[in-house]
Amino acid sequence: MNNSKSLALAGIGILSNTTCTTEKKISVFFSVIFMTVGILSNSLAVAILMKAYQRFRQKSKASFLLFASGLVVTDLLGHLITGTIAVFVYASDKDWFRFNHSNVLCSIFGICMVFFGLCPLFLGSVMAVERCIGVTKPIFHSTKMTSKHVKMMLVMVCLFSIFIALLPILRLRAYQIQASRTWCFYKTQHIEDWEDRFYLLFFSCLGLLALAISLLCNAVTGITLLRVKFKSQHRQGRSHHFEMIIQLLAIMCVSCICWSPFLVTMANIGIHGNNSWESCETILFGLRMATWNQILDPWVYILLRKAVLKKLYEIARRFCGVQIINLHAWELSSIKNSLKVAAISDSPLHSKQTNQQLLSSTVQ
Repeated sequence: MNNSKSLALAGIGILSNTTCTTEKKISVFFSVIFMTVGILSNSLAVAILMKAYQRFRQKSKASFLLFASGLVVTDLLGHLITGTIAVFVYASDKDWFRFNHSNVLCSIFGICMVFFGLCPLFLGSVMAVERCIGVTKPIFHSTKMTSKHVKMMLVMVCLFSIFIALLPILRLRAYQIQASRTWCFYKTQHIEDWEDRFYLLFFSCLGLLALAISLLCNAVTGITLLRVKFKSQHRQGRSHHFEMIIQLLAIMCVSCICWSPFLVTMANIGIHGNNSWESCETILFGLRMATWNQILDPWVYILLRKAVLKKLYEIARRFCGVQIINLHAWELSSIKNSLKVAAISDSPLHSKQTNQQLLSSTVQ
């Protein structure tokens, strides 16, 4: 009994003076709601992705659909696994001494929290890079970004996330039960040495780096799409760019708003250590905000499509009574049209024809 209790205390740490005084019913309510909404949203997104993949098998959309499928499946598994563990902890009245012998459950919980936290961020940044390459370098994208390469990138992202999640275990550092006694993560209280700070800073820096890459690539993609739109005003399909631009804005806003509080909080704890002003309630707020990103991911990436935008536009036009944009040509997807326009502009034949036209006009 003494050995089991000492092993459990290795994961719990000294929490007698720092345990959160949160209401149990409210915490259980949040956990159940987050888990249910997340599973339903991502399950619906998986069904829509499978239908879209069967309907559209263009090479330009294959990589996007594969990345989106990996993101949605990761979010679904994250809600299912971590949500089940959290509900079990609440159902057991947070009595870790009773079910956490040898700190096994806490280690599994911590590994899942790190993996399902970083992997969607990495996938979001990889998707942003893929979209940026597809819009700015369509010929390179069509020849190099094959389904095989996309699957290899998905596997590499998952393996890298698993390695980061297992790093404390490999270093014989146990994941710690947090002050609220409802979840496990890196050590955030009574930090002893540089390694405890390193894990927090490493996690925060990787997450913030993924957000920065997404912001940069999405900004480049949006600017490129706007430039192509202004250059092709006389072409049919002038409204197809708005779908992609609205998606990019939604992706950037949701990711930054949801993940920034938690990442900044962990970075502040890693920098200041025991002198950090972060409280248990602040950490729980950041964690719940990050959870909402996994709930909103399928709605941003998958469900915010041109059909939904067209319906919203028609409703807005009906209320306003003003025709803002001509939506007579929603025939091709924004990605396909952008690739076509960019490829025509970058092709040698197009450049040759343009030079011939300029030469003939000069002669005349």
